[in-house]
Amino acid sequence: MEIRTASSPKDVKYYTTERLREEFLVENLFKVGEITSVYSHIDRIIIGAAMPITSLMLTPGEEIRAEYFLQRREMGVINVGGEGTIRVDGTEYTLKSRDGMYIGMGAKEVIFSSKEKDEPAKFYYNSAPAHKAYPTVHIKPENCVRVELGSLEQSNHRTITKYILPGQIESCQLVMGLTSLKPGSVWNTMPCHTHDRRMEAYLYLDLSEDSLVFHYMGEPIETRHIVVRNEQAVISPSWSIHSGCGTKAYSFIWGMLGENQDFDDMDGVSLGTLR
Repeated sequence: MEIRTASSPKDVKYYTTERLREEFLVENLFKVGEITSVYSHIDRIIIGAAMPITSLMLTPGEEIRAEYFLQRREMGVINVGGEGTIRVDGTEYTLKSRDGMYIGMGAKEVIFSSKEKDEPAKFYYNSAPAHKAYPTVHIKPENCVRVELGSLEQSNHRTITKYILPGQIESCQLVMGLTSLKPGSVWNTMPCHTHDRRMEAYLYLDLSEDSLVFHYMGEPIETRHIVVRNEQAVISPSWSIHSGCGTKAYSFIWGMLGENQDFDDMDGVSLGTLR
């Protein structure tokens, strides 16, 4: 498990390109036959992925000092690969591409498998500290809350599918979902915002080899950018804007945790403020 420490905005504005990427970009999440994970000191989120050829069991590692991974944690999972299964304490759930799961605190055995090794599942997960056990739930995107925002004229026409949020799938603090831009749209969340009460993580998807996203971050008056490619993730501190502009339409999985679960608790940033 890789460890990432928290960073001050006073320091980040002096970072080089390489240092920005080292601190906030996660490049190699999906590795065939492995579970990878990055533990961030920013609200103690763990970002990870499992790409099983044979069955892979989720283990805690020394870093979280627990008997099992979800002893004091909860997690959300979204499959972005071929069909696969997740077995939770003996109960098996089949996940097609873009199906998700919420797995509550206290689940002792979590095992990832693929239906076909030639087209393995790609399970992306976010895990947060938890204080209460909520039920484990198989999430199908067609049953989720969906919101359509933006317009083609503003190059930001997009659909937000909310997988884990209060009133739909209950959790202690994790909120998670998927945003997909419509063809011809390239901007996500512009005008942008911050939310000091929650950090956020993005996994960028649906990008071809010859396309990329400029992920904008930093304080509104000290913006920076990170070039992101397909199936790479960005850790976004609560003090930072988080906006993307692609060379073509793309999708991304977002996960948030922190002080509250209010999706609309945002501090808007006017275009005139950005620098």
